[in-house]
Amino acid sequence: MASILNLTKTMGKVYTKLTVTNRGDQFLAKRNLIPDEQVRSIDIDQVLVDTGATTLCLPSEIIEKLGLELLKEVDVATAMGLGKAKIYRDATIFLHGREGTFECLELPKGGDALLGVIPLEMLGLEPDLQNQTLRVLPSETVDTYLTIL
Repeated sequence: MASILNLTKTMGKVYTKLTVTNRGDQFLAKRNLIPDEQVRSIDIDQVLVDTGATTLCLPSEIIEKLGLELLKEVDVATAMGLGKAKIYRDATIFLHGREGTFECLELPKGGDALLGVIPLEMLGLEPDLQNQTLRVLPSETVDTYLTIL
């Protein structure tokens, strides 16, 4: 029993740094319709890895700075009960040498950005709670995280 108590004391939250970029801007820049310096992008230093969240969740002020396009409004289950949330499209994230484009759920202004399970799984990352970091899963070997069963 003592070893379980010691393990829970050493385990904690996992935070990561990631870059979020407007995919629409990247598309326009690639086709020389806007200069590269007009591609909206932001580095976020303290993103909470949240396996209770489904997707990428960003505070409204970050979504506004990135100029992400509204996709839809949805019902969401939160710790406070059912509510409404806006989903935005085309947020490209970069972290730990991996890149992917995801929908993102809007959080209230001033909140922490959250990285949920869908981006984690799609990018082959998993939280290591004991070491408070993200583990990069293999993608190039027979042990690849990418599976089709």
